[in-house]
Amino acid sequence: MLLRDFLKEGMSRLEPLYPTPEARDIILSLCESRLGIGRYTYATDPGYSLSVESSQVLTEDLGRLAAGEPLQYVLGFSDFYGRRFNVTPDVLIPRPETEILCDEALKIARRHGSAPKVLDLCTGSGCIAWTMALEIPDALVYGVDISEKALEVASGQDFHRSPSEVEVTVSERSRRPVSERSRRVVLLQADILQDPPHFPCGTFDLILSNPPYVMDSQKKEMRPNVLEYEPSIALFVPDDDPLVFYRAVARWSQALLSSGGTGIVEINDLLGERTRDLFLSSGFKDVSILKDFSGKNRFVKFAR
Repeated sequence: MLLRDFLKEGMSRLEPLYPTPEARDIILSLCESRLGIGRYTYATDPGYSLSVESSQVLTEDLGRLAAGEPLQYVLGFSDFYGRRFNVTPDVLIPRPETEILCDEALKIARRHGSAPKVLDLCTGSGCIAWTMALEIPDALVYGVDISEKALEVASGQDFHRSPSEVEVTVSERSRRPVSERSRRVVLLQADILQDPPHFPCGTFDLILSNPPYVMDSQKKEMRPNVLEYEPSIALFVPDDDPLVFYRAVARWSQALLSSGGTGIVEINDLLGERTRDLFLSSGFKDVSILKDFSGKNRFVKFAR
C-alpha cells in the first residue's frame, strides 16, 4: 500500500468524527510517529510504499481511531511543555491550556529562590508535577491522586531521568509500601476530599491543581473521544456541587500552604467568579482569575 493511499483511507474514516483539518492532522501525526517520517512525505515522495508490517500496524491503529479512541491513547504518549508524557486511559490527556498554569507556577517558583516545595493535587499523568521538577531541578515536588493506576502512569514517566528520581508512596491511612526513594518527586495516593495526611516536608510554597470540574450537564457538549475514553473520575462533578474539589483544595491549602505561598487551580470557565469567591471566603488573599489562550476564565490564583 502506498502511503498516500493510506492517508486517503484514513481521512475517509475519520472525517465523520472530526473536522477535515483535524482528521488530516491525526493521520499525519500517526504516520509520523509510527513510521519515523516527515509529515509531508506522502507529497514529497508520492511513491513511498508501506511495508507489510507497517501497513498492519497502521491499519490496526486506524481501526482504533475510527472507533473514537484518542490518538494519544493509540500512540501511548502526549506532548506537554516540550516533553513526551506516557498516557493511558487511566489518566487525562494533558491539554495545552494547562501549560499556562505551569508557566505561571514556574515564574512564581523561580522568584521564590532555591529549593521550592510544590504540591500537585489530582496529579494524573504527573505532567504538572514532573514539569515543575524538571524545570526547577532543586524543587521538591509531591503529586497526589486517588487513583493507583494514575500513579502508576505518573511514576512510569521516563524522560531524561534515572529510576532513583521518583518515589511512589501513599497516605498513612492506606499503609501501602514505598517503592523507590527520591528527593525529586514523591507520588502519594490520597483522596483530597478527605483531610490531608502528614507531609514530612511541612508546608508548601506552591499548591497546584487541575481537578475534576466538568459538570454532568456538560457531557452532552463533549465529543465521544473524550466522553467515552478519558477517565470520568478525573473529569466530572455533579451539577448540584460543582466546586466540591475546589473546597477540598482550599482546605488542603489552609493546612499546607506556607505563609506567602501561592496556589493556582485550573477551573471551569463557566464557574470562574464562583471559584474565585470560594477562595476569597476561605481566607486567601490576592485572589484573581487568569485567562487561557481563547480569553476564557481558566485559572484562579490565590495567596496565603
